[in-house]
Amino acid sequence: MFFTVVGAITHIETFAVGADIREVERLRKLYGRGRWRKRKGIARVRLADNSIHLAEVHWYEATGI
Repeated sequence: MFFTVVGAITHIETFAVGADIREVERLRKLYGRGRWRKRKGIARVRLADNSIHLAEVHWYEATGI
């Protein structure tokens, strides 16, 4: 699903690090080694039909890349 984050992401929390991430090998292959984290938070998002909703968003991030 395509969306755009509108405003700030709040209630950010890390819930997996390094080997605990199922896709860590794919991430390392594509983007390189680093301390990978899977994070989540709450944000307002705009969908393709221009409606705005409150949603939980998930993303990966790494330091050292």
